[in-house]
Amino acid sequence: MARFYVTTPIYYVNDAPHIGHAYTTVTADALARWHRLIGDEVFFLTGTDEHGLKVQRAAEARGLTPREHADRTSQRYREVWASLDISNDDFIRTTEPRHYQATQELMQAAYDNGWIELRPYEGLYCVSCEAYYAEAELVDGKLCPIHRTPVELLKEENYFFKLSQFTDRLLDWYSSVPGAVTPESKRNEAVGLIRGGLRDISISRTSISWGVPVPWDPDHVFYVWYDALINYATAIGYGSDPARFEAWWPAVHHLIGKDILRFHCVYWPALLMAAGIDPPQRIAVHGYLLVGGEKMSKTALNQIAPADLLPTFGVDGYRYHFLRDQAFGPDGDFSYEAMVARYNADLANNLGNLLARVSTVVERKCDGIGPAPSASSKLADVAAAVWADAAAAWERMSPSEALEATWRLVRETNAALEVAEPWKAEPGDEVDAVLGDALEALRIVAVLASPALTRASQEIWRRIGLPGQVTDQPLAAAASWGGYPGGLAVERGAPLFPRINA
Repeated sequence: MARFYVTTPIYYVNDAPHIGHAYTTVTADALARWHRLIGDEVFFLTGTDEHGLKVQRAAEARGLTPREHADRTSQRYREVWASLDISNDDFIRTTEPRHYQATQELMQAAYDNGWIELRPYEGLYCVSCEAYYAEAELVDGKLCPIHRTPVELLKEENYFFKLSQFTDRLLDWYSSVPGAVTPESKRNEAVGLIRGGLRDISISRTSISWGVPVPWDPDHVFYVWYDALINYATAIGYGSDPARFEAWWPAVHHLIGKDILRFHCVYWPALLMAAGIDPPQRIAVHGYLLVGGEKMSKTALNQIAPADLLPTFGVDGYRYHFLRDQAFGPDGDFSYEAMVARYNADLANNLGNLLARVSTVVERKCDGIGPAPSASSKLADVAAAVWADAAAAWERMSPSEALEATWRLVRETNAALEVAEPWKAEPGDEVDAVLGDALEALRIVAVLASPALTRASQEIWRRIGLPGQVTDQPLAAAASWGGYPGGLAVERGAPLFPRINA
């Protein structure tokens, strides 16, 4: 049994969750569900990032303490993830004692190894990014390249991480582990940052107290990124359970947005090296989820919350759209009209109609008892190819391609029914064979689609008479042709996916 440890970024508590946050989290959830299906031991982590100047200022603007503000916003993330059937095994908050302990221990190791030193510092700082920028990186010499807001000049004595001395080690790592960062374009971007020259970076602050204290100098707190990144180690026992950390760390897969590539693909592996820890196994980077061609932000007033869409599309419709229509890697552009079109085409017309059609004809021609599939069927070959293609797509972290493969079986089954027209035929062996094949295809689709359709897959399973949970089936056997036993009561129910009129 392999181990699969998947993480989302921990989300900053200066604002409420929107569909961009949910895109990463639903993708991570689907991957976790797939790996559970194939029998891997899975650990899925998400959480909230709660320290830093941005949080302190957001709290002050609301008349709250930073802790009160963090408590409220962190709970909103928990509630939204529950509404989307997110199956995380842990939810970490950077204000927890376990995280203070892990952060202090890891940074102490880097300090003891000689990679951190105290220096005076003056730099241009973006509060929204919680990051320093060189003047050449700014837009018009004064605006953050990510948020397009003015940077601030900060002066203080800080501890610095000697990042500049890790250039060769990082390049060697990228060369020896070519799949460590995906897709290739993002790997090349990270390598370009390293080859462009690395500067030592500030990792502590004295001007605020809302953070993890530096263990060797309590007048300082760690700058938020060097606190936040360590959450991935905290959750699997760093600083508290060395055996557990050793077991899980080689299997880590980080999912991140491209705006935090520098921190995860350059700073994080270097810091781990400095502490004597191996870099992550894989960092998968995706683009922005745009709205009207623009990145979502409070200032642009274009943020969309999952709760704005769930009443119309339901949990399965929501999850399916973002997994199917938004390819993991490049930027995607959200459109309500496209979401309706995808829902109606794939879920209402194809999958929902297939279930309704089969259950109706089984009721009329087979007295409601589903026949077994034929041993040799053209759909068996389709199912085998679909299973292979879907498995390969999930493995390369491409949910959109995995679902496209799965829906080939839906479309081919509908096409086979159109040719055979069992609703026009007299009951008998030929009708039984056609309907048995369709029920078997539905069974396999229910299994393969379950990482995306957390509710509909189980409902299909139940309506075609199968006992237990669809997700409890050993996948290699469940995806093989011939698993539907026949002789089961098939239920004709309400439309699984009622059409939406935009």
